Amino acid sequence: MLWDERFDTEEYVYGEQPNEFLRSQRHLLSDGMQALAIAEGEGRNAVWLAEQGLDVEMWDYSRVGLEKAERLALRRGVSLTTHLVDLAIADWPAESFDVIVCIFGHFPKDVQTAVLKGVTRALRPGGFFMIEVYSEAQLEFGTGGPKDKALLYTTDAFSVLSDSLETRHFFDGIVERQEGRLHQGPSAVIQYVGQKRAESRDM
Repeated sequence: MLWDERFDTEEYVYGEQPNEFLRSQRHLLSDGMQALAIAEGEGRNAVWLAEQGLDVEMWDYSRVGLEKAERLALRRGVSLTTHLVDLAIADWPAESFDVIVCIFGHFPKDVQTAVLKGVTRALRPGGFFMIEVYSEAQLEFGTGGPKDKALLYTTDAFSVLSDSLETRHFFDGIVERQEGRLHQGPSAVIQYVGQKRAESRDM
């Protein structure tokens, strides 16, 4: 499996430090929050969330990645719960998390939609969704991410969130990313932070 092969090295190929965008949202986090990190790879962001005092669950489709995340957490003196999950068929528990994080989680368009709908289901009212992903413009840079346009994001993809989440931050543009050896240089990204409303607009 691609991801098992990619992660099957002592090196953390996306680095051991959290994504800069996630770090910039630290002010929204507090001790004891229930957090879910999806498509989390080797665990750098999940471990950082645990270091901030959150109760962290991590989902990924690579067992090798999950095992590396557990080792990183042990080395950093924190704990997290890991689950092997295929997001294409995930069972999203209703209103279970205060924070859901997705950093460079790339899937086919239909799975993107399913994941975003799952996020709205799994967030508690008042909870936050934080995501940074590569946009289709990233193909011009080649500094990380999929080479297949079908796995990249457009701003329209996020419209499925509008009935349930209030947008707190949205950015579509170029940032600099230095994350391990696989994310290096100027990067075309979409960032989004949304907060779940007490009631969705169509209720």
